[in-house]
Amino acid sequence: MAMPRLQTVLLDPAGRGQATVLEVMEGVCRVYCPCEETEGMTLAFLQSGDRLRTDRLCSDGACVEALTALKFRRDGVGEDERGMDAVNEWTLQLLRVRHLGQAEQRLHALLALLVNRLGFRCSDAFQLPFRLTHDRFGELIGATRVTTTRLLSKWRQAELLDMSGGELVMRFS
Repeated sequence: MAMPRLQTVLLDPAGRGQATVLEVMEGVCRVYCPCEETEGMTLAFLQSGDRLRTDRLCSDGACVEALTALKFRRDGVGEDERGMDAVNEWTLQLLRVRHLGQAEQRLHALLALLVNRLGFRCSDAFQLPFRLTHDRFGELIGATRVTTTRLLSKWRQAELLDMSGGELVMRFS
């Protein structure tokens, strides 16, 4: 199955009794909870090779948002996949980020997590192959969009961050 960048699909919770997995073949996606109470809370970011167990979703299901062009396939759950999965690990890591004291610490930890898990080295910086909005950064670190914009602007002025240009990338020193 293929999805273009920025398309979102809702994984139907009706099939909860079946233990199936969506495996990301190419690209990067964001998995989030569609529940009204959580306002689209991000659960994980998945990339090639990561697997999402559909039988572990909440009663409202989950949404998959393609941050880059995305290809994935449905598969059965293997015997070796009974424990922790990629979504559980991401959720734990994002929870750790949100428990840091100051917004700047949380944003720095989030960027480090994203770069370490999804980024790659290019010349004198690290690069993410997708962009996130200031609103999304705020949601991920538990801060307002205004706070996130202020911090990102500060880092841009210090030339620690480059989100400009027509490319769909974010570069970090």
